[in-house]
Amino acid sequence: MSYQRSNWLYSAIFRKYGPTGLRCYSQKTPRAKAQSKIAQIDAQNQFSPALIDSFHRRHDYLRISLTERCNLRCFYCMPSEGVELSPADHILTDDEIIRLANLFVRSGVTKIRLTGGEPTVRKGLDGIIRRLNELRPLGLQSIGMTTNGIALHRRLPLYIENGLTHLNLSLDTLDPFKFEIMTRRPGHDAVLRSLSAALYSQDLRSVKLNVVIIKGLNDSEVLDFVKLTTDQNISVRFIEFMPFTGNKWDKAKMVPSSQLLDIISREYPSITRAPDELNDTARSWKIPGHAGSLGFISSMSDHFCSSCNRLRLTADGQIKVCLFDAKEVSLRDEMRRGASDRELLNVIGRAVQGKQEKHAGMEDIDVITNRPMILIGGIQPRESGVRSLPRLPAQSFLLNNTPLLPHIHRRWSSSSSQSGLRLTHIGSDGRPCMVDVGSKDATKRSATASGRIYIPRSAYDLVTGSGDVDSTDEMIQKARSKGDVMTVAQLAAIMGCKRTSDLIPLCHPIQISNVSVALTPERDVRPVSQPGDEGALEYSIKCTATVTCEGKTGVEMEALTAVSVGLLTVWDMLKAVAGKEMKIGEIIVAHKAGGKSVDFTRDP
Repeated sequence: MSYQRSNWLYSAIFRKYGPTGLRCYSQKTPRAKAQSKIAQIDAQNQFSPALIDSFHRRHDYLRISLTERCNLRCFYCMPSEGVELSPADHILTDDEIIRLANLFVRSGVTKIRLTGGEPTVRKGLDGIIRRLNELRPLGLQSIGMTTNGIALHRRLPLYIENGLTHLNLSLDTLDPFKFEIMTRRPGHDAVLRSLSAALYSQDLRSVKLNVVIIKGLNDSEVLDFVKLTTDQNISVRFIEFMPFTGNKWDKAKMVPSSQLLDIISREYPSITRAPDELNDTARSWKIPGHAGSLGFISSMSDHFCSSCNRLRLTADGQIKVCLFDAKEVSLRDEMRRGASDRELLNVIGRAVQGKQEKHAGMEDIDVITNRPMILIGGIQPRESGVRSLPRLPAQSFLLNNTPLLPHIHRRWSSSSSQSGLRLTHIGSDGRPCMVDVGSKDATKRSATASGRIYIPRSAYDLVTGSGDVDSTDEMIQKARSKGDVMTVAQLAAIMGCKRTSDLIPLCHPIQISNVSVALTPERDVRPVSQPGDEGALEYSIKCTATVTCEGKTGVEMEALTAVSVGLLTVWDMLKAVAGKEMKIGEIIVAHKAGGKSVDFTRDP
């Protein structure tokens, strides 16, 4: 072994395990003892005082946020009204990230973790990992990444080849339906593919699964997650729900780690405490016979501030010394002003010296001026986010003291002139929101909807095959070329039903048990009387859809969507012969059963 390589090895051992670990390693030969002494001196000089706070904590772990963007919208991470992203030129460039990483590693950092936002949405991520890997001779020992796994499984081999050593995947539920509720996006299967790819990789040193537990939503899945450790060498880490700006944190929704351990202990009495990694945030446990392990990150109920060795670099170049501290210092601005590495290190040192002994208690954490979790890697949230619906200024509504657009006032109202009535999809702040069904019980639910499309006699005869239809007529041939009207409309209705949550923004995705759609030609039926309906059509097609599920919310919207899509399909199929004369109407929920609200059946 060359002197340079052996000296680097001893330096790394000293920084990781201190003098005792180095002595144990170097007791083999006189040469080793000499080299260890030199390495000890070098290592002591190498760990910069700038990374040691006033409570003597050595910060050798740097978390770098690469982007504020994310391809999920987890409610505990991103406020429901969205966040305003930094301008592109405020985000650190690749070169700026590498310069700061180089400085931190030369000052004593041995572990770097890439975060976001979602780090995999950053362009050139593979190049950043490769350039970080080139810092190993300076003392960097590991490159980790925390990701939601949505866009990972195909790229993972390249990231590992370029130097990625540790992977943390975030997955809060094993239920695809619940996944879409918690993340406001589909993609559960993509995360599972990424997890599988990571577990079968031979070159990753560790794979961990991060699970944020929220009472009444996914706490019933704890034992299901534990079972993942039976045959897989994976560390499942249960994380307490933490307060951040905009995530509507509620102490009642936080499940203490001790409570989770009690649940697991009742099922697995032999579970034992396992050795923790140095400065690890998780308390580790092991079930005998299981290939993997469990961890509990109890930031709220039992903090680990005394051993904290972490610093955070946000995507826009701010250094945060504590996740729950709103104070930040901009390294980006210093770099762009032309600061030298020595000057940057002085700025870092002042920030580290300002680190408190411990963060505030769970009820006192600053969720007003601190960032949302998605922007621990972004700018401070402003009053309105780019993803929220726009608020027009008050003067836009008035013309000579008269409301110009009164319907917009109603759009933002969360109250009603009728006492006690409230729009469930409008939050207390007047903004649209999805109803929280996490605390509801899953029950059997059903709904039936119906509607009609009124058609002229020629279209009726074409659909039913009755009467004299001129098969040589060009329009008749065009209509017939599209296929059987009733069959196509029935299929379209079923497909539309299953895509309701994609079409209606605030509908929950539901696992439907059954969809039944019937289209029935009718004659001598007149539409409900409306002004101008004199001489109304007497022929119609009635569409009836019944939807059932075992779920936490009703299926009325699914039934209505099925009927609407079915009738629209009939219109499309027949427009060549009756486009100007057809009329769709009378779409209603005819029957509803299940759930807490009253069951009903409307009179025909």
